[in-house]
Amino acid sequence: MQIKDDQSRAMTIAGLNLIAQALSIYNNDLRLVISNAPFQTMFDLPDALVTPGATFEDTIRHLATRGEYGDVADIESFVAERTAQARAFEPHYMERTRANGRTISVEGSPLPGGGWVTVYTDISATKRQETLLRARSDALSDQVLAHTEELSKTNRELAAMITTLEATKRQLTASEARTRLTTEMMPAHIAHIDGNGIYTYSNRQLSAVLPDRPSDIIGLHIADVLGEQVHSRLAAGLSAAIDGAGSVQELTDERTARRIRVALTPDMQGGTYILSMDVTEETQTRAALQQTRRRALAAQMISGLAHDFSNLLTIILGLQSRLGRLPDTPAAATPLIEGTLAAARRGGALLDSIAQVTDPRTLRPVASDVRAVMRDLATLAQPTLPQAVTLDIDVDAGMGSVLLDHGMLHDSLLNLILNARDACGTAGRIGITVRRVHDTWMEWRVTDTGPGFSATALEHGLDPFFTTKGAEGTGLGLPMVYDSTKLAGGSLRLSNTDTGACVTLRLPYRAAVPATTGLALLVEDDDNLRAVVRDMLMGLGHSVIEAASADEATALLADLPDIAFILSDIQLKGEATGIDLIGRLGTDGPPLVLMTSLPGDAALFLEAQKHAPVLQKPFDPDALAALIGPQTQAAQ
Repeated sequence: MQIKDDQSRAMTIAGLNLIAQALSIYNNDLRLVISNAPFQTMFDLPDALVTPGATFEDTIRHLATRGEYGDVADIESFVAERTAQARAFEPHYMERTRANGRTISVEGSPLPGGGWVTVYTDISATKRQETLLRARSDALSDQVLAHTEELSKTNRELAAMITTLEATKRQLTASEARTRLTTEMMPAHIAHIDGNGIYTYSNRQLSAVLPDRPSDIIGLHIADVLGEQVHSRLAAGLSAAIDGAGSVQELTDERTARRIRVALTPDMQGGTYILSMDVTEETQTRAALQQTRRRALAAQMISGLAHDFSNLLTIILGLQSRLGRLPDTPAAATPLIEGTLAAARRGGALLDSIAQVTDPRTLRPVASDVRAVMRDLATLAQPTLPQAVTLDIDVDAGMGSVLLDHGMLHDSLLNLILNARDACGTAGRIGITVRRVHDTWMEWRVTDTGPGFSATALEHGLDPFFTTKGAEGTGLGLPMVYDSTKLAGGSLRLSNTDTGACVTLRLPYRAAVPATTGLALLVEDDDNLRAVVRDMLMGLGHSVIEAASADEATALLADLPDIAFILSDIQLKGEATGIDLIGRLGTDGPPLVLMTSLPGDAALFLEAQKHAPVLQKPFDPDALAALIGPQTQAAQ
């Protein structure tokens, strides 16, 4: 490397020596970086002063002592003054006559990294021509001659200025290119609008944040680009930004069902900078975490009450049973005793329902064919429906294989179907449509031909213990569906249609990992555990290569392009995690599944769920096969 640097420096100096003008470059510390041979020759400088590292102060002192600047009374004061001027350097052009009678022009320009370059040109010949012209041109007026000389000087100054401007333009162009490259690499839309709402700058990431919007938007109005719904939500914030007040807000784009966070920053000239990010996955994870915390709080509050209540019910059941067995119990008391026992047993069933809502749950998503899942649901639900109540299920062809918790989804949909059955009575129709909403949501829409939700039910239907069934209802059905849906990061909405009630259930869309039996990369830092998981993968038909850290895995991925699948622990040897490994793969990398022994509410676990399917330890081959895909299981 040192040899290459020496060769490069030698070639640079050789090129500069071919220039007829003298050139020197000093850095911010006023030390010489480089100079050419004409610089030493023009000022007759010793070798020490043209050696890199020589100080500007020593060079000025040497020139002043030799009379370069004429008669200088106090050389040290002169050197100090010139050094101070150099520290406050500004672009300049000047002409001066040296002590030897020759005239030079001096042109200085700052460098973008600090320091400056100065070019010295001997213009003695030009000056002599101007003098000769004045001496021989008696016919020309003094005014014309003076004007000619002034014009010649001005031209030289303009040439120097043009050179400086061209250098500045190159610097600005390079700076703009770096800035644009940086903004294009950011996973966010960065833009600027003027006071009239017209885009004056934009990177090309708008279509990544809002997929159906254009990328070439400069010169367009923000309302035309974003659409009326999004623009109306931003209108107040945009007006405030124009008045000088920044803001951050979140909104849901109805066209793409994505959750967007928008930061508006005023530019103090009537315009606004806009930073937009897709936070859909973050919102889904946040909703799941909030629901988990609510459930933990509810469980903590209810567990004590339920314990005492269950003790009381046990006492009531015991006393009533003894009362019923007494030989002298009046016959009229028997119905009362049986009613009390039935009420106590109903209280016990209610406690079980409460426990189901508050007990800890762990999502167990597996690779699923949605059509098969819905066929199984129809098989379970059909026997519970009256003969005149039909169940119609329509699944969008674009669903494909996705990650779902079968048990939790079946429980939720069965609950909704039974509610719809009760609303229809002895005859009617229950419809379930399943569709994919972009790459964001999976949506189940359950409708019926009953009377629909009342205004009170629309407002309180998801509240625990709210029921419209009187003594026959517990008021825990819809809240349990709501809880399961929120736990998965989804949403539940009640509404009415022209023909009855409608419940819309949305879950985050997670495409299943494509099934494969090629070369698998196993990343696990525990040797014993790595051996166990390796056997599982080989039992599923994979060839396996192993790594203990994200760095080792990255090196293997670079050397082995045939890797078809990656199974990585989240916590690995070294600083990088399995999540970091995902970032290194890029969009064209092989499919990846993470595994962990972290609890479901751990911050790292929740972060991992944003990026890849997560398999919780301990797991068996069936759980691994289920997550990789149903095709793999069939291939065994």
